[in-house]
Amino acid sequence: MYGVCGCCGALRPRYKRLVDNIFPEDPEDGLVKTNMEKLTFYALSAPEKLDRIGAYLSERLIRDVGRHRYGYVCIAMEALDQLLMACHCQSINLFVESFLKMVAKLLESEKPNLQILGTNSFVKFANIEEDTPSYHRSYDFFVSRFSEMCHSSHDDLEIKTKIRMSGIKGLQGVVRKTVNDELQANIWDPQHMDKIVPSLLFNLQHVEEAESRSPSPLQAPEKEKENPAELAERCLRELLGRAAFGNIKNAIKPVLIHLDNHSLWEPKVFAIRCFKIIMYSIQPQHSHLVIQQLLSHLDANSRSAAIVRAGIVEVLSEAAIIAATGSVGPTVLEMFNTLLRQLRLSIDYALTGSYDGAVSLGTKIIKEHEECMFQEAVIKTIGSFASTLPTYQRSEVILFIMSKVPLPSLHHPIETGRTGENRNRLTQIMLLKSLLQVSTGFQCSNMMSALPSNFLDRLLSTALMEDAEIRLFVLEILISFIDRHGNRHKFSTISTLSDISVLKLKVDKCSRQDTVFMKKHSQQLYRHIYLSCKEETNMQKHYKALYGLLALISIELANEEVVVDLIRLVLAVQDVAQVNEENLPVYNRCALYALGAAYLNLISQLTTVPAFCQHIHEVIETRKKEAPYMLPEDVFVERPRLSQNLDGVVTELLFRQSKISEVLGGSGYNSDRLCMPYSPQLTDEDRLSKRKSIGETISLQVEVESRNSPEKEERVPAEEITYETLKKAIVDSVAVEEQERERRRQVVEKFQKAPFEEIAAHCGARASLLQSKLNQIFEITIRPPPSPSGTITAAYGQSQNHSIPVYEMKFPDLCVY
Repeated sequence: MYGVCGCCGALRPRYKRLVDNIFPEDPEDGLVKTNMEKLTFYALSAPEKLDRIGAYLSERLIRDVGRHRYGYVCIAMEALDQLLMACHCQSINLFVESFLKMVAKLLESEKPNLQILGTNSFVKFANIEEDTPSYHRSYDFFVSRFSEMCHSSHDDLEIKTKIRMSGIKGLQGVVRKTVNDELQANIWDPQHMDKIVPSLLFNLQHVEEAESRSPSPLQAPEKEKENPAELAERCLRELLGRAAFGNIKNAIKPVLIHLDNHSLWEPKVFAIRCFKIIMYSIQPQHSHLVIQQLLSHLDANSRSAAIVRAGIVEVLSEAAIIAATGSVGPTVLEMFNTLLRQLRLSIDYALTGSYDGAVSLGTKIIKEHEECMFQEAVIKTIGSFASTLPTYQRSEVILFIMSKVPLPSLHHPIETGRTGENRNRLTQIMLLKSLLQVSTGFQCSNMMSALPSNFLDRLLSTALMEDAEIRLFVLEILISFIDRHGNRHKFSTISTLSDISVLKLKVDKCSRQDTVFMKKHSQQLYRHIYLSCKEETNMQKHYKALYGLLALISIELANEEVVVDLIRLVLAVQDVAQVNEENLPVYNRCALYALGAAYLNLISQLTTVPAFCQHIHEVIETRKKEAPYMLPEDVFVERPRLSQNLDGVVTELLFRQSKISEVLGGSGYNSDRLCMPYSPQLTDEDRLSKRKSIGETISLQVEVESRNSPEKEERVPAEEITYETLKKAIVDSVAVEEQERERRRQVVEKFQKAPFEEIAAHCGARASLLQSKLNQIFEITIRPPPSPSGTITAAYGQSQNHSIPVYEMKFPDLCVY
């Protein structure tokens, strides 16, 4: 009976008749709109029939596809789209199943037009917000198929572009449909992300091909809309923008794998572009997750080629700069720790020539210049990222980097041997370079915070090492910290200007905090500057750095006391060149004379004392006439003009300490201090830093000469100072301080909480004790001296003292005479 009913149109179910009526006799006429309206009204009136309507439309579409009746296929899909847009009832789930079945059928077709048609219908469906959730719907097929379309390699360029764009739109539709629905399949699973993300990156990667077609100006806007690269970028941004905290890792990992598989870290343009898209798309609070992924990937590629590691580091630099504007959190020190670890590994690779530490058959040989390129990339990244950090984090980074520098000290043993020395030296240079990058542009109003004691001590301990390059880095780092008003470039050339106003220096009054800093650390700075001037291996750039450091201290940190000490220091440097106890070369001696002339010319004009300026000007003019080789204009040039005989320099060519003390003393400066020649006191730290072999034993034998004995014949035996004795001394001093602090706390607490009677009794007891002690002292001091008549026997047999000479009498210690 059912078969007979199917043959007779009047006896067929109504929904089938309504579906049949929307198809015209000629498919070119398109959908019959009036009949489509009837079908839509029927579906809305009888929603329980919606699933049957969908099943019947699906049956007709599959049949038409098989018969290559593509016109009717388009009409069926149009009808499905209209029904989906109109119906939002609880029964739509079953209808959607039929719809997805038809879309899948079209996507499986080899006809590009059918694939595009199916994709467009799916995109329309993805934009519909369903009223009821679906528990069993799966989009695995669509993810795989759309990803495959994104990689289309059709012979026709226009068709290939359309298919790829359809694939991208389809992936965008899948993401929109599933990302916010917890009941749907998790689109963030690795099995889906490993298909979606590489498909989008593949189209982003070929943006150059799309741009190389160079369309005409009139066609350019239309071509831009048809560009798969821009569509892929929009889709990737939307995908990452929807990512939650726990999904970032699954979205970033395919990006790293894609860049690895296609060797896109070098050149690094595409990799940087990808991560800029990522960093600007994700939520700011998720930025540190991306940084952590890059750091982990850098560690995983520790044995990769240097150009690959350099590419990762530069991408990390770009990403970190963007992340610094958001929330970076604990990733800051983690990032610097990873970069410094990679820097040390690169130094080892460059020294050994292989990743395994020893060259053997089959070992990949490392190119040293590539490792140098990687090291420069790491240092640049450290500096660029640090420049974006707030002051407090930047200070922590500076201390962190300085703590990694291997130094020859009692508490930081370093490697010995030739290879160890090379590794230590390269590590010191690279870390100091990194520190210089971080310190550049560092602005801190309080020098106590910018240069804390633990940092300054370690930094200055490297200032006296024999390696000239290391000393120069230390000077540059100090200049970067002290220069807070951008004056350093004005002292790049050493000269004796007659008017320093042309330099347009920015000078502020020394703050109270800076005064405290100089009281605490000035002598330490002066000593290292003085000893640095005496180094035989100094070159022109060292003297320029020393001049810049002296000038910046005078501008940034100077008060009356500091000015006096700096003048004494420079005059002592002049004496070094004159006496020449160090047997310095001719150039070094001339350079010291010239350095003193340039600085005293500067400080005299800063102090604005006319008599001081006149004396400095007279000496400079005399040198111009008789000894130009003692001025910076002849010394600090490409071809210095030097004198071969510097012995017996006449007094008129020297800056005289007595004259300067006289003229400055008349203007209110401390003339007594100016009269005292500057002489630094060498410390154990300096002796350690001066050793040529920094891996030698570090225990010191210190002989202390007794200065109280007038004959100075007896000497205290040599005392061996070892690590254990120093440790014990430090621990003991800390314990004493703790006991004293606890005693003070108890006293304060007692006076705050104890009753008045108890406090009065306590004070009375202490007063009685004090009075008894005073009585004992008075008794000792008032007792008359022994009789000068000597010891005699009195009538009662009592003995008396003989006369004692006055010069042999022993007076009490408290006696004042």
